Amino acid sequence: MRPTAPPRPAPAPPVLVTSRPLDEYCAGFGLTRAGLGRLPGPVLDCPGGAAGLAAEARALGCEVVAADPGYALGPGRLAALAAGGRAAMADAIRRDPRRHLPADRRHRPDPYLRSWDRARRLFTADATAHPDRYVAAALPRLPFADGTFALTLSSYLLFAYPAVFGPADQLRALRELARVTAPGGEARIYPLNDGRGRPCPHLTELRAALRHHRIANRVLRTGPTGRVLVLTAP
Repeated sequence: MRPTAPPRPAPAPPVLVTSRPLDEYCAGFGLTRAGLGRLPGPVLDCPGGAAGLAAEARALGCEVVAADPGYALGPGRLAALAAGGRAAMADAIRRDPRRHLPADRRHRPDPYLRSWDRARRLFTADATAHPDRYVAAALPRLPFADGTFALTLSSYLLFAYPAVFGPADQLRALRELARVTAPGGEARIYPLNDGRGRPCPHLTELRAALRHHRIANRVLRTGPTGRVLVLTAP
């Protein structure tokens, strides 16, 4: 009788699962806590990963729905993947702090990493208590009606992983983010570069394609190097 082969380990997710806190969302997307509290409708975070946004924003009176294919795994398993993402980020910071941290944090990375730990704990507790706020779904197809969200956020995905999202995939995903955003609302996408810091080489063509589909768009600067693509629903 031949021995049974050991089970193969589960493949690593194609993107890094992160656990970013609310303050990092505000800094990256050019948002404020006060502005989030004044929104007339809900917010979509796609992909949400193991972020603390939904839990933290609720205290501001802001309703957040997070969408991520990883939610099919359950909060505990996704949090474990996010712990691995935190370890990968810590290693990346050690190798190149200039790329991964703002200037005022480069000499003190530990508080930044601890903010990820806190966000991961908040996510685990909130997703366990409010599973309806965490929807297992992936771009470019989302299970939400047209115009559902006053603000739609998408971070560290479409431009960060060009090997996963080519130009055609990016366009489909951006159109979907605009579709679920309410008239008068915005979809914000950040960052506009890949994991090596290289800007998207076809952003001009992509923006023209969006305008062809009646989706107005602009690039918002959120700091010396930060840029956000802002879409307005047609």
